[in-house]
Amino acid sequence: MNQGHRRNRKRRNAIVLVAGLAVGGVGLALVNLQANATDTPAVTTRAASPISCPSVADRLPDVPPQARAEVERNLRLLESQITEAGDRLAASRGQGGPDFVRNAILGPLKDKRTATVDRIATAISRTGAPRPEGLSSLAACTPAGAGQGQQGQGASPSPAAGNGPVPEDFVDITKVAPNVPTPPRNGPNASKGAFKTRCGVNAEGRHNSDNVIVAPGVGNGAHHTHDYVGAIGVDAFTTDDTLAAARTTCTNGDRSTYYWPVLRDRGGVEEADANQPGGGAEGNIGKILTPTSAGLTFVGSPTTKVVAMPRFLRIITGDAKANANGGANANAAWSCTGFENRVQLKDKYPICPAGSQLVRTERFQSCWDGRNTDSANHRSHVAFADARGRCPAGFKAVPQLVQRLTYSGLAGSTGFAVDSFPESLHKPITDHGDFINAMPERLMKQAVNCINSGRRCG
Repeated sequence: MNQGHRRNRKRRNAIVLVAGLAVGGVGLALVNLQANATDTPAVTTRAASPISCPSVADRLPDVPPQARAEVERNLRLLESQITEAGDRLAASRGQGGPDFVRNAILGPLKDKRTATVDRIATAISRTGAPRPEGLSSLAACTPAGAGQGQQGQGASPSPAAGNGPVPEDFVDITKVAPNVPTPPRNGPNASKGAFKTRCGVNAEGRHNSDNVIVAPGVGNGAHHTHDYVGAIGVDAFTTDDTLAAARTTCTNGDRSTYYWPVLRDRGGVEEADANQPGGGAEGNIGKILTPTSAGLTFVGSPTTKVVAMPRFLRIITGDAKANANGGANANAAWSCTGFENRVQLKDKYPICPAGSQLVRTERFQSCWDGRNTDSANHRSHVAFADARGRCPAGFKAVPQLVQRLTYSGLAGSTGFAVDSFPESLHKPITDHGDFINAMPERLMKQAVNCINSGRRCG
């Protein structure tokens, strides 16, 4: 085995490196406000396109339900237009004079994109919503890597070229107004305890770019690298049986697997995967940072007692393609030590002050449908409680996993980024987490009793 949700609506004209994926292409992933699976792999993968275009999907407002089908169709058309132009550019390398690319490929592509983005704007405005402004400015494309030291028609793009993050993705946390809402009050039946499982920080460097939840049996299904703690040896081919029999990094016999996209220092030091799938081949460059701490705590409900999670329950939280999918499933929370109870950022990386550590927090879904350990979209079988802490009708409260990762040495830095799909541009909103419960039943029972009795255990 291999070892080793509201989006930012600020208008921007980020250049996107188009990877030519069959579904969810770079900057052109479909606006889908239904549940979307984290780390969903592309259906087919093509070689990287030699053309870069501004993201259209990233500039769209929330799409009214009546317009979604038309918008989706035209986003797919934009994708096919770029793929066709990229194929032609790659095939025509060395042909024509200096104006050939502009006149024969980029010019016609701009005309097609202009017409297509106009149809998108019209489809939205027909519903009575405001017509999106400025989409026509996104029509023009360039050869990938233009202006980044690459010369010549059809030059192969550097994996990191135009890949993000950009300066606008960072904000000085000391200048952000407090935005953490008041938690719901505990009712008379609240389960106020907490159970910690200690599984280490992956100092051993157990990494791979698989995702067994959403891409079982598919190597490099995530197209980015994960840290793994808990069960040892988890990869795309892990089964419930192998998980149950695995050795574990947890101190209490917990064989669950907990994994998350790695954070990298992009300051110039290459990691061993600099040219490998999941790493540099997909724009995930730089040294992988080991967390200073990795807290895994299960907490209760403010309204009711919790019941045991079923063994092998799978939960993904957040959306690895949230910048393109509209943010409906985004669940990123970035902060700095000393600021966590005041400021949590979803679509920005924080610039932490001296003496403060970077913090990533993932609060997983805490309501279970009482029947299924997974679902087709890997979301429908679990849900979040509402603002008052209540589960949806028919769902039961289960212990909520709160995953808190800290990183030292990043105070004042904008030189880090979370691993992502190539088209996700390392946006902070794409942070996410994955969990498969493989606690022995006695340990889960112990956790439930601890939480329901109001104790702190583990």
